[in-house]
Amino acid sequence: MTEPKYIHVSVAWPYANGDLHVGHLAGAYLPADIFARYHRLKGNHVLMVSGSDSHGTPISVEADKRGIPARQVFEHYHERFLLTQQKLGIGYDLFTHTDTENHHRVSQDFFLRLLENGCMYKESQKLMYSALEKRFLPDRYVEGECYLCHYKGARGDQCDNCGNLLEATQLINPRNRNNPTDALEVRESEHFFLDLGRFEPELLAYLDQHQSHWRQNVTRFSRNFIADGLHGRPITRDIDWGIEVPLPGWEVKKLYVWFEAVIGYFAASVEWAKNIGQPDAWKQWWYNPQSEIYNFIGKDNIPFHTVIWQAELMGVDGLYNGDEDCIGQRYDAHLQLPYDVPANEFMNIEGDKFSKSRNWAIWLPDLLERYQPDAIRYYVAATFPESADSDFAWDGFLNRVNGELLAAWGNLANRMLSFAYKRYDGHVPDVAVSDLTDDDRAMLEKSERGFEVVGDLLAAVKLREALVAAMSLVREANGYLDRRAPWKTIKENPADAAKAVYTVLRVIDNLKILLSPFLPFTSQKIHEFLGYDGQLFGDLSIVEYVESTRPHKGLVYDATKATGTWTVSALAPGQALREPAPLIVKLEPEIIERERAFIGAPREEHPIIV
Repeated sequence: MTEPKYIHVSVAWPYANGDLHVGHLAGAYLPADIFARYHRLKGNHVLMVSGSDSHGTPISVEADKRGIPARQVFEHYHERFLLTQQKLGIGYDLFTHTDTENHHRVSQDFFLRLLENGCMYKESQKLMYSALEKRFLPDRYVEGECYLCHYKGARGDQCDNCGNLLEATQLINPRNRNNPTDALEVRESEHFFLDLGRFEPELLAYLDQHQSHWRQNVTRFSRNFIADGLHGRPITRDIDWGIEVPLPGWEVKKLYVWFEAVIGYFAASVEWAKNIGQPDAWKQWWYNPQSEIYNFIGKDNIPFHTVIWQAELMGVDGLYNGDEDCIGQRYDAHLQLPYDVPANEFMNIEGDKFSKSRNWAIWLPDLLERYQPDAIRYYVAATFPESADSDFAWDGFLNRVNGELLAAWGNLANRMLSFAYKRYDGHVPDVAVSDLTDDDRAMLEKSERGFEVVGDLLAAVKLREALVAAMSLVREANGYLDRRAPWKTIKENPADAAKAVYTVLRVIDNLKILLSPFLPFTSQKIHEFLGYDGQLFGDLSIVEYVESTRPHKGLVYDATKATGTWTVSALAPGQALREPAPLIVKLEPEIIERERAFIGAPREEHPIIV
């Protein structure tokens, strides 16, 4: 038996400036949750962390639009993130945010270590200055034509069309997004820069080491990014909202959000360890050469998680101790770099790209008001954009939920659980396993081999393929059931019918586990209908933590009540069943046009109570 692995699941930090949408779910959050649930069932030591990005300029932009402080915007949406992900079952060990005292302290410590190790330099930078607002404009406040692909609506930091990182001063016809008539000018401001170029040989060696198990698009994007030449990137910026630069004379500047947000994976691990009363527990992942760290992100974040975050970790190296004074001893061990960055492509909406400004989106809080969480999870997982952009189409949602989730899986489980409960006095048929037919044994063996087939695909982060393999077994089980037809044979050959029912109940028991990373709510119901006690997975709750300045809330997974394991059915002949109920709600064709009408239509802004 192999020793349990230490698996760290780092999940992209959403900007807390608006509700979560299906693009977020498809890009990072659902893939991470499926992957983490599988490893928990395998008995591995999983630490899954993320949180709200509190300091990104999208929060400041939204705050300006509403005329309220940035903190009120991010705190409002952070709480909505917690509720939305709890309803969807996204099981973080800790979902926190970047405005905690812990994150400020750890980010500042990284800054000081990089400075101490000679990985940064100071340089004057040309920036866009607004004479009207009398300030340097953060790059998100600057819009214009992309100088690479000539997309007209590029931002000052990145082009949503070609995905390249940009310099605001190089945009063609730059403008102030808040005031298009503002005459912008270029001025100089001194900042600290992360010296990326010094890490180029190590980064190329790192990519060589991992290219065999990384997705080709991620490797290709990363190599092209380096091939274009690595230059210093500013690590500080002129803005009044964010983490202070921990040096005298720099009080008016803040740490750049791209620099400190990725540190959140590390900082959240430290916070989690303190919260559980084991302040050194995070080291089992970050200083353990046998651990595997996975970064789940969307493709627009690839260079930050395959080049820049690695450079930060290389630059800090083994210097961080986590002591309260932030000045730790040197370690012989090195901070672990991500083992894999399984970035997904984009999920479009009815054939068009997501656009918040046009409300071309499907918002998760709205979706959860009308549909079951497992129906949402199933369709999104079945259309994951793992190697190319995919599309959320309402006719596809209807067809997959009704034709696959309900007709193939829900009906298989419900009709046989109902049949067994009614015809065998609420018990699993009491048959001798040695009496099973060859057909029975073959079906059981196929379902049991699924633990290896589906498990290997999940471990390799081939999640959509894993779901296809599991659903193929569902269809095999339906075919077996049609052949054996116990509802027909129960009168003339009750012993044969009992063997068929016992077999298919064990197959359902196996499928319940194979599908549970994708469908945790449905799998838990089936688990209970089959007569088992306890939870497959643990509790997912919102917890309030107290820091010295103010409390904050986090989403926390508690594994103490989890009993599920990635093992074959232990269903015993004669085991008592519980009365089943329908699992999946059938969708009506009318939803297609109704839901399509919501896309692009004005959406009432959720009020932020000041």
